Amino acid sequence: MARTKEISEDLRLRMVDLHKAGKGYKSISKSLDVHQSTVRQMVYKWRKFSTVATLPRSGRPAKMTARAQYRMLNEVKKNPRVSAKDLQKPLEHAYISVDESTICKTINKNGVHGRTPQKKIYIHIYTYRTTTEEDIYTYIYI
Repeated sequence: MARTKEISEDLRLRMVDLHKAGKGYKSISKSLDVHQSTVRQMVYKWRKFSTVATLPRSGRPAKMTARAQYRMLNEVKKNPRVSAKDLQKPLEHAYISVDESTICKTINKNGVHGRTPQKKIYIHIYTYRTTTEEDIYTYIYI
């Protein structure tokens, strides 16, 4: 079954309001241009949970807090070459025990990679003018 984008909360509330007004699933689905099963699901959700908002899903809770992630990312932005082991130490001081692989995943998920551009050597304009191709040939052949 293909997944589609989430329906806005406003539309969900309109479905419930129309249902409260006594309209059927078929007439609601035609007027709002959504599937009948979607209307049925929203009404069921409203009856069961008394809300139509997206409820939190189950799963393992995150070890790192948002604040710890933010601090770690700032540390990486200051020094992109820092290792995951070095980032692990300040987190341990904050009583957050996290594996190195978790740190790497978090950094990569936020779009930060350990790549920095090479430093380009600054060549002064005077030096550049004096070392032309002709000068190089004269040094080689003479």
